[in-house]
Amino acid sequence: MKFTILSKTLLTAAVFTSAFQINAQQKTPGINLSLMDKKVSPKNDFFKFVNGTWLKNTEIPADKTRWGSFDELRQNTDKDALAILKEATKNPKYGSNTDQGKAINMYKAAMDTVARNKHGIDPIRPYLAKIDAVKNMVDLQKLMMETEAKGGGVGFFGVGIGADDKNSNRNVVSLGVGGLGLPDRDYYVSEDKDSQEKRAKYVLHVARMLQFLGEKPEQAKANADKILALETAMSSPRLDRVERRDARKQYNPTAISDLQKMVPAIDWNTYLAQVGFKKLDTIIVSQPRYMTALQKIFTENKVEDWKAYMRWMLLRGSASTLSTDIETANWEFYGKTLTGALKQRPRHEKALQVVNGTVGEALGKLYVEQKFPEEAKGKAAKMIKNIMRAYENRINNLAWMSAETKTKAIQKLNSLTIKIGYPDRWKDYSALTIKSPDEGGSFFENGRNVAEWNWKKDLEKQGKPVDKTEWGMSPQTVNAYYNPSYNEIVFPAAILQPPFYNYQADEAVNYGGIGAVIGHEISHGFDDEGSRYNAEGNLVDWWTEDDLKQFTALGGALADQYSALEPLPGAHVDGKFTLGENIGDLGGINAAYDGLQLYLKENGNPGLIDGYTPEQRLFISWATVWRSKMRDEALKNQLKTDPHSPGMYRAYVPLLNLDTFYKAFDIKQGDGMYLEPNKRVKIW
Repeated sequence: MKFTILSKTLLTAAVFTSAFQINAQQKTPGINLSLMDKKVSPKNDFFKFVNGTWLKNTEIPADKTRWGSFDELRQNTDKDALAILKEATKNPKYGSNTDQGKAINMYKAAMDTVARNKHGIDPIRPYLAKIDAVKNMVDLQKLMMETEAKGGGVGFFGVGIGADDKNSNRNVVSLGVGGLGLPDRDYYVSEDKDSQEKRAKYVLHVARMLQFLGEKPEQAKANADKILALETAMSSPRLDRVERRDARKQYNPTAISDLQKMVPAIDWNTYLAQVGFKKLDTIIVSQPRYMTALQKIFTENKVEDWKAYMRWMLLRGSASTLSTDIETANWEFYGKTLTGALKQRPRHEKALQVVNGTVGEALGKLYVEQKFPEEAKGKAAKMIKNIMRAYENRINNLAWMSAETKTKAIQKLNSLTIKIGYPDRWKDYSALTIKSPDEGGSFFENGRNVAEWNWKKDLEKQGKPVDKTEWGMSPQTVNAYYNPSYNEIVFPAAILQPPFYNYQADEAVNYGGIGAVIGHEISHGFDDEGSRYNAEGNLVDWWTEDDLKQFTALGGALADQYSALEPLPGAHVDGKFTLGENIGDLGGINAAYDGLQLYLKENGNPGLIDGYTPEQRLFISWATVWRSKMRDEALKNQLKTDPHSPGMYRAYVPLLNLDTFYKAFDIKQGDGMYLEPNKRVKIW
């Protein structure tokens, strides 16, 4: 998973520790044979062979839109985190002035539905009044400056600070696009049946929600139509989902004087100074085409349309912190209509996610104390280094890459920063105020405090070098990522559990799980996006012209494989959109296979286990990790918005390109899993 602040891949890290060890009577098998369907030949349908009985007997929980290995582990981890959090509430040492106490207070505030229902929309009334007071462009700019400086803009655009793509040690200010109510540009501009249906239902939803603000039905429907029209005008000029994957297209350093010419409706020097950016002469404009279109929107001077849009952005962004009837109404569109959920998640689970998303490292301290002993880091690091050694061997043996580019690729590989488990230095929440309900705190105000605190932390980065020790995920997150600007792979503690790593299992299972995931994250440094960054994390071309042509052609062939997949009638995987993750999967399982061979050579081959060779168990383990079921609406949404291919394809499509897979299961021409050798894509 390449990391962006909200980012992209679902993957791994490895290891075992006594904290994860299970009593003998509860022993977790490396491979659960009872979930396989041995009536199906692995030569014809590998996914069903590995997961067939699980698929037949498993129902997606009513409050979930998909279910699989990742989801099971996330649910179990959430149970652990909740138990830790609830136990901490009994400990008097965690007062409101401690980081852990702030996590406890945020949880309590999120759980306090009595207060939320009592206050209704009262928390947002002051903000609604400020929106209502807007009469012209001058008023609009004043409101945008005020809200941005408190960490929550009203929607037309946003500014932020982060690593410069061309100089990753330097912080720069960027200007991004505004918020939309639908998940992606495609929902606004595509004329496919699903997009048209979702747009119509979206208008009805917005009209329903606006009535919570006191608007009468006819007025609410008219405003909802205006909002859709405005958001469509804001979405049409944006980069599409494939274009957004090219960092070069979003790196547009622009003098403030030129930005003033691009969008003269805003007084940019005043705006940037008022929100906290002093003496700024250049800004990175992520999407100039959007900013040009925004000038047209401002010039049209449809003030009432702007206000309707801002009211909706405010209500939508606050819905989960207001009364439960508002929260439920919002879920009925975003949870039920868009992704097919049958019921909401339990309140305590949602409250935990709030804690994880706001003061996650505060809870992470408690999680690590109980679930991740220090020795786990060393064990994980050993496996990662073995996978990296295998990866280096693979680079050296590439037939399509020149020696010059290989040298730079290996330099980048060996420059990788590896983060395991939890940060060496925790976030300091001392300047953040989070009050419990007993102290007069509310869910809404606590959320606002977090937003303002985050904004001030960003402002502190001005003129300072990038702090590459920062983590983008909390330790209790079941995920992992690659950050191209830092050239780092990061594995939070919670991913270091079965099915990814099982201390009781043979190494073939672990290499097929955590090993392949480690390889996947490494491969993000060499996918179609990550490969544009050099060893220092800078957006610099380090390829020879011929090697780049060959790499691009190989990526195109892999994209074509995935674009042919049709999970629902008329709905295909977008191979170009998912290319980075697909390269990650292909490189990951290849590196894991080679890493296993290194391990077996050094430690001996254990022979058959459960009737399968180590190589077979590695591939079975990989397909187990991607075991999943998904509701149709969620699948439609994923195809439009998620750069990952659906799980069932991740389980077997990469394997079709591996000669080692054919050898392991004696797959021959005529078998269902057979792909002609000249169609097998070999990249890393």
